[in-house]
Amino acid sequence: MDRGAAGHDHELVVSGILCRIGSGLSFSIMGAMLKLASTRGFNAPELVFYRSVFSLPVVLFWVLKRENLRILRPNRPMAHVWRGLMGIVSMGLTFQALILLPLAEATAINFTAPIFATILSFLVLREEVGIHRWSAVILGFIGVLVVAQPTGTSLPLLGVAVALGAAFGQASVTTTLRHLQRSEHISTIVFWFAVSGIVAGGLAMPFFGQWHDAVGYAFVIAGGLAGGIGQLFMTSSLRAPVAVIAPFDYLQIVAATAFGWLLFSDVPNLSTITGAGLIAASGIYTAWREHVRRRRLRLEVGTVPAV
Repeated sequence: MDRGAAGHDHELVVSGILCRIGSGLSFSIMGAMLKLASTRGFNAPELVFYRSVFSLPVVLFWVLKRENLRILRPNRPMAHVWRGLMGIVSMGLTFQALILLPLAEATAINFTAPIFATILSFLVLREEVGIHRWSAVILGFIGVLVVAQPTGTSLPLLGVAVALGAAFGQASVTTTLRHLQRSEHISTIVFWFAVSGIVAGGLAMPFFGQWHDAVGYAFVIAGGLAGGIGQLFMTSSLRAPVAVIAPFDYLQIVAATAFGWLLFSDVPNLSTITGAGLIAASGIYTAWREHVRRRRLRLEVGTVPAV
């Protein structure tokens, strides 16, 4: 590889890492703002609706700046419908977990999504999962047990169950996206997911919608904008190898802990810190093993030079 190509790859890695850090911070701000909104009386269906409404302008601005509106035409409309349904259910469960649990604990349990993605890749995609990734799955679930403290009284069992359901939903979305990205532009996927959230949330509003004060609306507007920015940062980060950028996702746990302490006076205990560390180690190791597996496959077909 010449120096020019190596320099270009280095720039992509640095840019990807910075974008991933930006996405983590943005999603942490979104979570904090939406949890603040929940303290003003907002429920999960309302949070889904407003998060989608106020993220759409950010997505449209990005699309118009980089592409044009023709790129938004889907090649597989029904695949977007299915992805939208799964994503909305997962988002709703994520926001309900924020309502039921402290911010740090909800965020930590949410990061079990890579664990469920590994299980689904084995069950649905029929991928080979070796002892290394199964060990990471077990380690991650031990981390959940440590955070949840099933024999203690720190966290409500319902909140833990909802957070795990949200993580499973995110893993299902990830599995679907791996197929959808083969035929759809990433801007198309992001745009139609925002539209799906607006439509589904709009249908729910007559049953769940309420009037709130100006401060509450300010929180959901900020949360929606932060969520849209986070999506764009995350999309841009994918120019770098996933195994390189994935570990930086876990800065969200640190940021969520800081926001929980500053905004809600939630001080994490030793169990939360230990369990979050185990979940993070599981996810990082899973990402690394996925990188190793894909590189081995590319070497077998001769698309990557051996080093």
